[in-house]
Amino acid sequence: MTSKLIQQRLRDLRAKTRRKLFGTLAGPFVVGLIWAFVMKDLPSVRQALQPLLAFALAWSIAGVILLNKGMRSAPVPADVGVSTGLEFCRRELERQRDVVRRALIWSFGPIMLGIAALIAALSVVGTKDRALLPNGIPFLVLVATWIVAYFAIRIREQRALQHEIEELNEIDSAD
Repeated sequence: MTSKLIQQRLRDLRAKTRRKLFGTLAGPFVVGLIWAFVMKDLPSVRQALQPLLAFALAWSIAGVILLNKGMRSAPVPADVGVSTGLEFCRRELERQRDVVRRALIWSFGPIMLGIAALIAALSVVGTKDRALLPNGIPFLVLVATWIVAYFAIRIREQRALQHEIEELNEIDSAD
């Protein structure tokens, strides 16, 4: 591997890490949308769900802060060697792996709490005139499919990152 290839790979890895960190903003956004919907359209359960949704929003904002804390990467010198470049790439891959792991707790958790609160609110608000459960089954199936797909994608992503880290370790030990 040449130093130019390593620098290009490192730029690509850093861009991917920034995209992942930017994606953590989805947590507060989704929870905020759920909160706004509940507060506007479901006044009968507003008082009961407001503290729960406030907790979910605070949790997701804390998650964004904690996920982004310490994620600044050191600049790479222009005359980086192969060994040093591989070390920078390894650290960047480890940062990505850490973001993926922590996003489950700090981004996905508050979203699930908000969705659970919304489903609970909709089930309480349902009346005889509005058959909520039969009409809500497609939404529940969609949410369940999304949860399973999210976990499958995250597990596959963690394995791929770990595999790349192991490959870099093998290249580094072979030199």
